[in-house]
Amino acid sequence: MKIAIAQLNPTIGDLRGNSQLILQAATQAAAQGIDLMLTPELSLCGYPPRDLLLRPSFIEAMSWQLQQLARELPPAIAVLVGTVETHTLAPTTGGKSLYNSIALLFNGKIQQYFHKRLLPTYDVFDENRYFEPSYVSNYFNLGEFGIPANPEVSTPIRIGVTICEDLWNDEEFWGKRQYPSNPIANLVEEGADIIINLSASPYSVGKQKLREAMLNHVAVRYHKPIIYANQVGGNDDLIFDGYSVAFNSVGERVALAAGFQADLVAVELDEQTRELRPLSFNSGGIKPVTPPPAKPLSQAEEIWSALVLGVRDYTRKCGFSKVVIGLSGGIDSSLVAAIASEAIGPENVFGVLMSSPHTSQQSVIDALELAENLGMKTYSLPIADLMEGYDKTLEELFADSPRDVTEENLQARIRGNLLMAISNKFGYLLISTGNKSEMAVGYCTLYGDMNGGLAAISDVPKTQVYAICQWLNSREPGKIIIPESVLSKPPSAELKPGQIDQDSLPPYDILDDILDRLIHNHESIPQIVAAGYEPALVQRVVKLLNGAEFKRRQAPPGLKVTDRAFGTGWRMPIAAKVPQLPLLGE
Repeated sequence: MKIAIAQLNPTIGDLRGNSQLILQAATQAAAQGIDLMLTPELSLCGYPPRDLLLRPSFIEAMSWQLQQLARELPPAIAVLVGTVETHTLAPTTGGKSLYNSIALLFNGKIQQYFHKRLLPTYDVFDENRYFEPSYVSNYFNLGEFGIPANPEVSTPIRIGVTICEDLWNDEEFWGKRQYPSNPIANLVEEGADIIINLSASPYSVGKQKLREAMLNHVAVRYHKPIIYANQVGGNDDLIFDGYSVAFNSVGERVALAAGFQADLVAVELDEQTRELRPLSFNSGGIKPVTPPPAKPLSQAEEIWSALVLGVRDYTRKCGFSKVVIGLSGGIDSSLVAAIASEAIGPENVFGVLMSSPHTSQQSVIDALELAENLGMKTYSLPIADLMEGYDKTLEELFADSPRDVTEENLQARIRGNLLMAISNKFGYLLISTGNKSEMAVGYCTLYGDMNGGLAAISDVPKTQVYAICQWLNSREPGKIIIPESVLSKPPSAELKPGQIDQDSLPPYDILDDILDRLIHNHESIPQIVAAGYEPALVQRVVKLLNGAEFKRRQAPPGLKVTDRAFGTGWRMPIAAKVPQLPLLGE
């Protein structure tokens, strides 16, 4: 039996468009003799559909489109499609009105539904808001519904069906159970010969290594082959990296789809041994669009690939064809310009230089050199006259107040206004350039450099920004993208003479480590002090982090690349006083 994984990039809500992606993959697979094709979780509507699921008309349209897709599919191939199904007993039981489901389509009909059992409600997930969990093991037998089966096999092959989180509760692997039940163990008890999993698993750094370790463990523990189909693409702040994979019953990887792009791969199930093996290319199998990488990507390359995909899909799926970026000559705007150029082509990226009396000549040179290296267009809009206009307008009101950060922020807000004017006039998407370190401590200006429709690197710490830029310059020998002076000069907002970031912030290597301990590891002040940091410094960073929450709440959506990003999965109060444990020795 030949089984294909269609690793798809759906657009949320585009039921017809997503249906066509499934149909195209199934048509290609059927032409290669594939018997069964898997698609990702909620592949018909895209994941996560969020509150679209609260609209009855959307659910009705999805049901109609699913039936239409069943009629359009080649009749000889069975396809598992991620969708939703109505929970008919909800009015009497008080449960949610929908299941997160898989529909088995074959021979022009919807043959069976399978419902998700474990509903994640942590980080970016909120599935209990929409779905009712199922308490029934999901499987079907080859030979049912007319699906081809080997007549020489006396006992039908039983295929266990799971959806994303159903696979993530193995107590031996994690050392604990997050849910009372283990759907994989239940399926093995029910006699499943192979486990398939339809997923929409968001990307974070190192996630694929963790996935494969878990899948390997489960395959070996239960001595069952596993096929894992993952979504790919950017949907709002979430990036899905793909890397769909299959393991045989002894934990050997027998297929791997490409990372960060759509793909179609296949494996073969031996119905006598009930084992998976690679599908021979000599027997009409489907060759992967991109061969599996010879070695894992470096962290910098992995994040770069994710950000390029995130920017490309956010731009495309929101209906934009061009973007505008403020070019300061600094490292953050340089990286964002490079990402955008890779994502949508440098001819579609418009860089704006907005020098002030405090802008160094070197910054202008660096910005122009970067643009030339990338092949993108630039335009210069000096802001000195606008600064004088603001000063004159506010002169009387501010007469008895010394100049301070207010005037510095006005420069950022002037620039933000100019960039938004360009965005409005020409229909360009404005991409902001702030990094995670700045967003964490509020070293950014509301209605200024925070303006935009997408914050491309808001989940990338400053130290990681440097690492990615250094990798980018080494990607092609002899081809420098980021000017060397951008990498070597002290970072500065250039809002007053001689200003550098370390006038206001600790060195970024120190700041980023403290922030990582606070944001990702949830360490307390005493724990961080015990790691060797000065108490006053840690307290100051904590105060900055807590105090900047109101800014982050008003920021554009940012692309998530770590396991703890500001945005959907960060739910902190604004008006709050956060208690702290006393420092050691107090």
